[in-house]
Amino acid sequence: MGHDAFLDLPPNDPAWGHGLCSDRQGHRVHYVRLGGGAPVVLLHGWPGLWYDHRRVIPTLGAEVDVVAPDLRGFGASDAPDLPPETGYGREAQARMVLDLMDALELDRAVLAGYDVGSAVAQTVARLAPGRVRGLVLGAPLHPGSGARALLPVHQREFWYQDFHRLPLAVELAGRDRASVETYLGHFYRHWTGLQETVRPAELAAVVDAYAVPGAFDASLNWYRSGAGTLETARRAAAEPAPAPPPLPHPTEVLWGERDPLFPPDWAEGLERTLADHRLRVLPGVGHFIPFEAPDALVQAVRSLL
Repeated sequence: MGHDAFLDLPPNDPAWGHGLCSDRQGHRVHYVRLGGGAPVVLLHGWPGLWYDHRRVIPTLGAEVDVVAPDLRGFGASDAPDLPPETGYGREAQARMVLDLMDALELDRAVLAGYDVGSAVAQTVARLAPGRVRGLVLGAPLHPGSGARALLPVHQREFWYQDFHRLPLAVELAGRDRASVETYLGHFYRHWTGLQETVRPAELAAVVDAYAVPGAFDASLNWYRSGAGTLETARRAAAEPAPAPPPLPHPTEVLWGERDPLFPPDWAEGLERTLADHRLRVLPGVGHFIPFEAPDALVQAVRSLL
């Protein structure tokens, strides 16, 4: 299928190349896969799932072996009854990605992620540096930017992360489809710089995925695990530790000019985390780089192949 044929394709259509495999713990991992050749793994954010990359997958699928999984607790992947701290944090999600790569026989992959996916991609690169050819990261969190998240002027943007750790979050925002639609709609409106890129049918598909009984609740395990920006920054402030050495992988960093969560000036000090990176600020773009700036993401991936 050509790229244009995917524009109005619903996420459950078989043409996306849906598949299932298991991680080492026996939990199902859902993914979509198109194409062949050099492997590229696309990692989504919150509130999202593999479908975040709907405008990237068709183009890359004509050139490479592109795989977009649902992380644990998201989309159609399993949400096992595990302690959030050990089952849903950065390392647990990264090991799930490595298990997926093993199951699909993907080696030396380019990992591209934003939001949650950016943190997971960096963790994969630290756990298994030889498995990663390069990184494409959307507004990646690093020690310097993490400290800024604790400033009052920025905490007003991160209120949702503390809220997500409360049982009240599910009772208020995840009780039915209407509440999920209202809640997720807020973030899609507030975090998007190019509003025309949020097509109603696509947002409805995301809401449908999160409105499945238990799905919204499961997605919050990322924050319950302490992996969110605020908790990560608080731990670093309370228990300062030597920074790990910078990742050596060639890295393309994409940053939305109008991202309200991670303003572009948060890139200051990024060289202490990514030794070999190139930064590109995307005019007018907000937080959702995969569907606000898909061409930029595709170009960044191509530059690493």
